[in-house]
Amino acid sequence: MTSGKSTQGLSPTTSHDPFFRAATAPAFTHDLLAGLAAGRYAAVRVPGFLPRERCDEVLAALEARAFDSYGRARVQPPVMRFGVGISDHMADGGVSESYWKALEGHHEVWQGLGLSFDPFHVCREGLGAHWPGGVAVGRRGGRQLGDGVAREPNQGFQVHFDDALREYAGDLLDEPLVGQFAFNLYLSVPPSGGETVLWRHRWQPEDEAYRLPASYGYDEAVVRGAEFLEITPQVGEALLIDPRYFHAVRPSRGARRIALGFAVGLAASGQLLTWA
Repeated sequence: MTSGKSTQGLSPTTSHDPFFRAATAPAFTHDLLAGLAAGRYAAVRVPGFLPRERCDEVLAALEARAFDSYGRARVQPPVMRFGVGISDHMADGGVSESYWKALEGHHEVWQGLGLSFDPFHVCREGLGAHWPGGVAVGRRGGRQLGDGVAREPNQGFQVHFDDALREYAGDLLDEPLVGQFAFNLYLSVPPSGGETVLWRHRWQPEDEAYRLPASYGYDEAVVRGAEFLEITPQVGEALLIDPRYFHAVRPSRGARRIALGFAVGLAASGQLLTWA
């Protein structure tokens, strides 16, 4: 992980926020999760979160399957995925009925991988091992949302932010959220490229001038001069970030970059809830 002031030739700044940092630890402790929610960290890294042999088992099963892509009218360059993502089923600030139908197929294809364990369940257990009440999959209207997807952004993710409060009308989950994180577990990484970049910049109304046409993403000039973290993932590592900061993934070179991922919300009740 490196910290800096600009990337891609953008103008630098000399400021430094001591709370804009990535913590690295052997587990997601209560203090680290609370610190991320409170803004003491921008990211938490746990190397070796999943043993290499388990990563290889999931990766081998996924490599034998065809991936779909997120909606290409909105997501360019293309990002491949295995499983169902809620972002492809947004409708008028809510969630389309097509999402629930798609989830039926999602569960079938994941079960069809024939894995010896449920990787998303294992991820939730590890994430919530030191958090009161653990981690559960969130519900909307009493119905359980998706538990996660495998994503392959070999051409990268554009600069963007994720914030359910701004993306959905009302509450996305049955329980109101007071915080939001993004979880990724890396199954394979390229020899170069594929870095996650996180900027110390949250959405402001004037940022919409930089939004790309019909896209989820923004021109990188939106974060010009902002302090940043650049994180190079490792196989088996879990990364939890505050996705309300603008962030991006750089293109991969030399190998596929495949990670399991889901969103995590801190509910007003104090429970951690996931969705995808």
